Amino acid sequence: MAGSPSLSGKARQFYTTYTNYGGHRYYAFFGADATSKNFVYDGWIYLDESSGSIGNLELDMNQVLPNGDTVIYGIQCDSWSGTWDYTENAGTPTAFDDEWVHSSAPCNATTWTRYTWHHVQFSYSRDDYGNVTYKSIWLDGNQQQINATVPSAFTLGWAPTLLTNFQVDSHDAPWSSSNIYLDNLTVSRW
Repeated sequence: MAGSPSLSGKARQFYTTYTNYGGHRYYAFFGADATSKNFVYDGWIYLDESSGSIGNLELDMNQVLPNGDTVIYGIQCDSWSGTWDYTENAGTPTAFDDEWVHSSAPCNATTWTRYTWHHVQFSYSRDDYGNVTYKSIWLDGNQQQINATVPSAFTLGWAPTLLTNFQVDSHDAPWSSSNIYLDNLTVSRW
């Protein structure tokens, strides 16, 4: 936890080192709600001079449904393609094929202003079968529509849970690092 930079006085610092375009996923459990179908992810991200090495900045959530399948709500700012991406299960829940789909909404974390807090929000929902509708993404108050519905249920055998993932992947080889802060993260659900 970091007191500075921080909006709340307790920002989470993610210092990550990479080799050969690697990355690291951080996660936190925050409940066991199997019935909510609508979500809004809302957080503030601060980048320093190391942001030039970010290949992907991934902001995910996972939810285990009443039938035991896990829905993956995957969103990433893809600096390789310059787009916001979302996940899709191109297979079936038991024979899954997790793929990233490029949206038409632009995003490249390497171009975000450094030493500034960036407000990131996105909304999505699901149906009873684990099909996810990615609705909108806001970056610093600028709304971009996604409006895509894709299957996203996976039979992983997890216990009931809600968790959020924060993943940082490298854009450089053979070695690089990044220093990112996340503050005031909330996930609203109903």
